[in-house]
Amino acid sequence: MIRIIVRRLLWLPVLLLIISMITWALGLYGPGDPCIVRLGLRSDPEAVARCRQDLGLDRPFHEQYADYVWKVLHGDFGTSFKYNRPVADLLVSRMMVSAQLNLVAMILGIAVGVPLGVLAALRRNTWVDQLIVTGTVAGISFPTFVLAPLLLWVFAFRYRLLPPAGWGGMFSKSIILPAVILATGIVAVFMRQTRANMLQVIGQDYVRTAWAKGLTPRMVIYGHALRNALIPLFTIFGLLAAGLLSGTFILETFFGIPGIGLLGVQSFFDRDYPVIMALTLIGAVTYVLATLLIDVGYMFIDPRIRYD
Repeated sequence: MIRIIVRRLLWLPVLLLIISMITWALGLYGPGDPCIVRLGLRSDPEAVARCRQDLGLDRPFHEQYADYVWKVLHGDFGTSFKYNRPVADLLVSRMMVSAQLNLVAMILGIAVGVPLGVLAALRRNTWVDQLIVTGTVAGISFPTFVLAPLLLWVFAFRYRLLPPAGWGGMFSKSIILPAVILATGIVAVFMRQTRANMLQVIGQDYVRTAWAKGLTPRMVIYGHALRNALIPLFTIFGLLAAGLLSGTFILETFFGIPGIGLLGVQSFFDRDYPVIMALTLIGAVTYVLATLLIDVGYMFIDPRIRYD
């Protein structure tokens, strides 16, 4: 296990160098110029040239990239072109907002999706099973840009039960609508996976043996069947946990939530390369570490799993 961890961690710097070089090249040679975005399309060419010199964009690619990598190694992600503030200061507050939203959505999705999956498996091929499957499929079939205006019109404008936009924290009413919309897909994924895993597990010999011993339905279903059915869901849970720090571009923009997603959208339009690079690197590190923890966690959840 230690060898697996060391090998993954040694591969991480190489992966980050590849990702950062590709992202930096796309930003430098791609369409759009941050100085033109800042000064306008009709700006004076001399003013644009001075802006590029001030931002260091007039230097060769290898010099810009080497300087950026050296600063990142010392914990400096640069200064935002748009906000003229250190990128790290921008990301910390935005990450906390996105983490709270994603955490509430994840808890809600798991709390609803797993019980629905168990119920659908126990009532297989009945109207209850069909209703649950149809409902979750219908819910995930609606894209965010359709579901968000619909729920917004019903709960915010028609009945005025919830605020239409803004951010008041994890325990405010403003988080309810975006969290429910974000949790819709999580509910569907966990329901379908739990149902499929439960159908495989409840036919195993050890479950039939538990029934034959006279154990209560609660002990058989939750202590034996569900416990083993949840093992494959650990991968999904790990990837969701990794996504806590990543924002949701459409949802945060639609509701005006000041998270990573909204910052990313604004940075893309403003060609704010330091912010884009920081978001890319943080996302890569998060998911690489998440997959590593998932692989290690499997060995503790199921002792039969071993890595050579």
